[in-house]
Amino acid sequence: MAAITLFLAGDVMTGRGIDQILPHPGDHRLRESFVRDARYYVHAVEERNGPLPRPVPFSWPWGSALRAIEAAAPSARILNLETSVTRARAFAPGKPVHYRMRPENLPAVLAARPDVCVLANNHVLDFGRAGLLETLAVLSRAGVRVAGAGHDVAEAASPAVVGTGQTRLAVFAAAASSSGVPAEWAAGPATPGVRLLDSDAPELVEQVAAAKRAGHLVLVSLHWGSNWGYGVASGQMGFAHRLIDAGADVVHGHSSHHPRPIEVYRGRLVLYGCGDLVNDYEGISGFERYRGDLRLLYFPSLDPETGALLALRMVPVQSRRLRLQRAGSRDEEWLRSVLTRCSTPFGTRVDSVDGVLSLAWR
Repeated sequence: MAAITLFLAGDVMTGRGIDQILPHPGDHRLRESFVRDARYYVHAVEERNGPLPRPVPFSWPWGSALRAIEAAAPSARILNLETSVTRARAFAPGKPVHYRMRPENLPAVLAARPDVCVLANNHVLDFGRAGLLETLAVLSRAGVRVAGAGHDVAEAASPAVVGTGQTRLAVFAAAASSSGVPAEWAAGPATPGVRLLDSDAPELVEQVAAAKRAGHLVLVSLHWGSNWGYGVASGQMGFAHRLIDAGADVVHGHSSHHPRPIEVYRGRLVLYGCGDLVNDYEGISGFERYRGDLRLLYFPSLDPETGALLALRMVPVQSRRLRLQRAGSRDEEWLRSVLTRCSTPFGTRVDSVDGVLSLAWR
């Protein structure tokens, strides 16, 4: 049987500044320490890289990434949707940053044709449980499966199952407090919320084992860790290995604003941090040494019978004027070098051929 190729994305943050340039901009008011208007992030981009049209088409944030995704012909597309999709006005208390996207702008997410939107993250309840419920309803009406959040704890813990033609892929998702998810956001027996990893790890491991016994390929999507830096906490590594020992075929990590190390453990792929893919950070200064403007599209190919990793291709892209474009050769080499340096302790390296990065492992 032919290999199964997936498209995996890190954080897709289509709220705030991105929402303001789309055809149906929502409420622009913010409650950040220094920024009270989401349009500030658009103006900051324009000051750095030139004017933006108003409005932009829904496909604008993805730019040339859409062609790269279509060319890979993935059997399933999975992204971490890190925003609430709601008209709700009540800001979640105690949070310094809130992301909200107007529901009428959802076609900007749908442009990438996601099969699963992971919602276990630290922004999906930025406008309370009412905002989460509207997000769930909007995605459901659009026919998009979700994982990691739900109307109650049972739904939040349930996998999204995608048929790949040859087999079925079960996608589990959870978020750790290390990524900034408040404990009170946890789903309860009759309370909407997210699946928190901290208190639910043993059950998740058991679910992974059960899904593998049922003949599924298994992907676990985890929002964990800090925003910056290339280090991987020993607890993260240990848990990724536990998941694979239980039957997971891919660990899809995210939360960091830039790509983190890649490991192949027992023939299975561990992405410790996929980095951001779509956001409005382009005009923000600070942390330049991490090159947050450079992002990656991840295309792992798996053995359809065993789930073992056959290949990992990564397409480098760059955000410019809030739109993704193919990265230049120097930027591609920078990404290759950094990823190889931080991944070498995990037994992997990254090579580059014709504008595409590929993983090599021993």
